[in-house]
Amino acid sequence: MTESERVASVLALQLVNGVARERDEEVAVEAPFHIQLDGETLAVTMRTPGHDDELTAGFLLAEGHDPRGIAGGRVVKRGTLSSAACGVCGRDDVEELVARLGPVTAPTQFDPRIVLDAMQTLPAHQPVFARTGGLHAAALFTAKGELTVAREDVGRHNAVDKVLGRAALDGLLPLSEHFLAVSGRTSFEIVQKAVAAGVPALVAISAPSSLAVELAERFRVLLVGFARGNGCTVYAGRFRLLGET
Repeated sequence: MTESERVASVLALQLVNGVARERDEEVAVEAPFHIQLDGETLAVTMRTPGHDDELTAGFLLAEGHDPRGIAGGRVVKRGTLSSAACGVCGRDDVEELVARLGPVTAPTQFDPRIVLDAMQTLPAHQPVFARTGGLHAAALFTAKGELTVAREDVGRHNAVDKVLGRAALDGLLPLSEHFLAVSGRTSFEIVQKAVAAGVPALVAISAPSSLAVELAERFRVLLVGFARGNGCTVYAGRFRLLGET
């Protein structure tokens, strides 16, 4: 697996100080991988292709299995979601993971200035990160930039689960008038969680993976990366930006 096979190119819309321009952006490839033990699949994980034997051994070790000799992995090669996907992305596997999802149908649009202003407040809702530097954060903001809930966790997915779980317990689903903010990168699983909660926009401080971009476009979610200061990069769902069609 070469370095070029771990990177995909997507057409994105870059916004800086209110000025928009299209440009090609490189994103890390994300693809499903079956972790097997004695021919039985223990888990299907999303990962960046490469070093799959190490990934399998590490997973088995953590699960209390012998990682030597009996560890096995399977890369499914049954087509791809689109031409931008990695050649090892198994269409059947992805389809199974999103089978219960439907497109986000809410017509909600977002003002980039409000989104960026809200993102600048995210550190204020990370008290444990401020002390330790070791946690991820997720938050829900309304389209007007008002904070609904913020949570921290050592795992990115856990932080997202906590935020969306709180919203579910409070009877706020579907979150059609909100955007989900995350402190790191966006992966397939995070977009999947957002779609399941009916969130029309996902905004991150860092980059998305290739599969995250494809999933967001498919399910009509605005996907924004590198939301820092006065700029950001729009990877999918640009029709949800005010002023865009």
